[in-house]
Amino acid sequence: MDQRYSKAQFASILGIIANLILAVIKGVAGVFTNSKALIADAFHSASDVVSSFAVLIGIRAARKPPDPEHPYGHGKAENIATLIVSILLIVVGVEILLDSIQSIWDRTTENTSTYALYVVIFSILVKEALFQYKHRLGKKINSPAIIADAWHHRSDAISSFIALAGIGLSILGREYDITALLYFDPVAGSMIAVLVMWMGFKLGKDAVHVTLETVLDDEETKEFFETTMTVGGVERVDMLNARSHGSYVIIDVKISVDPNITVDQGHSIAARVKERLMDQHAEVQDVYVHVNPYH
Repeated sequence: MDQRYSKAQFASILGIIANLILAVIKGVAGVFTNSKALIADAFHSASDVVSSFAVLIGIRAARKPPDPEHPYGHGKAENIATLIVSILLIVVGVEILLDSIQSIWDRTTENTSTYALYVVIFSILVKEALFQYKHRLGKKINSPAIIADAWHHRSDAISSFIALAGIGLSILGREYDITALLYFDPVAGSMIAVLVMWMGFKLGKDAVHVTLETVLDDEETKEFFETTMTVGGVERVDMLNARSHGSYVIIDVKISVDPNITVDQGHSIAARVKERLMDQHAEVQDVYVHVNPYH
């Protein structure tokens, strides 16, 4: 658990530093190169800084052991952090969209400098590297918050690609005196906004499902069912529900055993079910077993 926490914390801090640097670089470059798309992209990176802080706070809270007020642990703190990330994405997306539409509506265009292209290319490389690192780490340590933050980096890289296209076409419009192409910079800003809002909705939807304790589907619990049936003395699995609590899973299972055995023997079978599920499935943190007589 400590190693998992250390890796997740390092990834979050790395994301905060990288996003802060990129936000400043893109913001300053956007102002000096008169690029709406680059300024919008800078706000996207700035939102990443806040979201990475939210993820870091969530990971620290999830590390706390169960207590009387939270007997199932604090794993959902990661999902709450993910929900905060999604809300930030939607809010920033709306702001970018409104600003870009206003520029198009007012027919205001600016001459964008070629330096904006170099900044965007640098941003794409950094953000894609962060996505690959965090996505692999999130899968490895089973952290939904880290995975969500990784997709935030990917959305930023994609938005930078859109900014790259918009800025490039705007520069071509300036060089060849094609007025229509000058509007591709704010158009790119609008497209980035839609992408940001879509990503926020997707992450928020997943986080809400876990927070509301939506059980895993049959396909996801199939292995738990099969593992339970391998325990000696289990005649039948009457019911098995698995709930995701952030990076770990809690299982409620009802089993049927021989009605002629003693209570102590039935308890022993239940204990073996719990032990085997936790031993064979690293993501399972706790198991609650109810024993029924087999008929």
